[in-house]
Amino acid sequence: MTTVLRPHAEDQYAEELEILSKDDDRTRPPGWKLSPWAVTAYILGDGERITPKYIGPRRIVEVAVATLATDRALLLLGVPGTAKTWLSEHLAAAVSGDSTLLVQGTAGTAEEAVRYGWNYARLLAEGPSREALTPSPVMRAMAEGRIARVEELTRMPSDVQDALITVLSEKTLPIPELNEEVQAARGFNVIATANDRDRGVNELSSALRRRFNTVVLPVPATAEEEVDIVSRRVEQLGRSLELPEIPTALEEIRRVVTVFRELRSGATEDGRTKVKSPSGTLSTAEAISVITNGVALAAHFGDGVLRPSDVAAGIVGAVVQDPVSDRVVWREYLETVVRERRDWRDFYRACRDAD
Repeated sequence: MTTVLRPHAEDQYAEELEILSKDDDRTRPPGWKLSPWAVTAYILGDGERITPKYIGPRRIVEVAVATLATDRALLLLGVPGTAKTWLSEHLAAAVSGDSTLLVQGTAGTAEEAVRYGWNYARLLAEGPSREALTPSPVMRAMAEGRIARVEELTRMPSDVQDALITVLSEKTLPIPELNEEVQAARGFNVIATANDRDRGVNELSSALRRRFNTVVLPVPATAEEEVDIVSRRVEQLGRSLELPEIPTALEEIRRVVTVFRELRSGATEDGRTKVKSPSGTLSTAEAISVITNGVALAAHFGDGVLRPSDVAAGIVGAVVQDPVSDRVVWREYLETVVRERRDWRDFYRACRDAD
C-alpha cells in the first residue's frame, strides 16, 4: 500500500475531527461540519486530545472563524512564513471536511482556474453543454457548499483576481455560453492568502479588497513561542517523512530561532547591538526547513545527535540570498555577535566553515 507523502489535513487529523464532532453540541452554521467553537478548538488545541495546529493569538483565530460564518470572504495577510497556507488548510478541513478545493495563484494563473474551463474535444463534438464544462475548484465549492481556497491571491493577474468579484458579491457564477448560472449553496465561502512583501505583487483592487475581511497573521511574538512552533512542526515532519528519531535538540532550535529573529529585527535580543538585516524574510517556515534538513543530516550522515555543523549550511543558505550584500551582512553578524557568545563557539566555527 502506497503511503502519501503529505496527507490532507482532514485525513491526517480525522480522529481529532471525529472527536470534536461527537462532542460538539453547539450551533453549527448551515453546511458546516463543526460549530465555530469546535473549529477554534481544532485549530488551537484543547491541551488534551486535540493538538494545536496554529500557535498564536486566540482572537485572530476567532475573528477568522467568525468571518467564515458570515457572507464575507476571509483574507489571511502576512509576511512569508506566518502559517497563512497552514491555517487556511486547517480552517477548510474543519469547516467543510475538505481542504482540496484549491486555486494556486501564480503569474500564469488563468481565469479558468477561478471560473470554469471546457473539455475541448466534447465542446467541438457536441457544442457547449454541462458535460463539456470543466468546473474550477471555486465552482465546485459553490455547488457543494464548501470552502474554496485561493493561495497567493496577489500573485494572480489583476483580471483573474477580479473574476472573484461576482462570486463574492452575488454568490453566483454566470455561465453565459449555456445561459445558466451556478448559485452558491449554504456553507460556501472563500479563504484567500496574500503576501504584500513579495516581489511581483499585483495589488488587489479596492472593489475586491472590500469583499474580504482581512486578518493579519503576525510573526511569533516571543522567541519561546517561535521555538515551540519550530519544535512541533519539525517533530510532525519527521514522523511524516519517517526520519530516524534523534534526541530533542532544543539548544540548536533555539540558536537558529535566535539568529533569525535578530537578523529580522536588526538588533540582538538584549537590544545592545544593532545588526544589519539581509534581503530575505528569515521566517519561521525557513527555520523549520533548516532544522528538518539538519535532522536528516544528523540521522543519516552524523552520529544521531543534532549538532551545529548539521544546521550551519542551512542557515547560511537561508540568510545569504544575495551573494554580495547578504554575505557581507552575515559575516558581520558572525564576527560581531556570534563570535562574542562563549557558549556559541562551536556554532561560530561551524558557520565559518560552511560559509
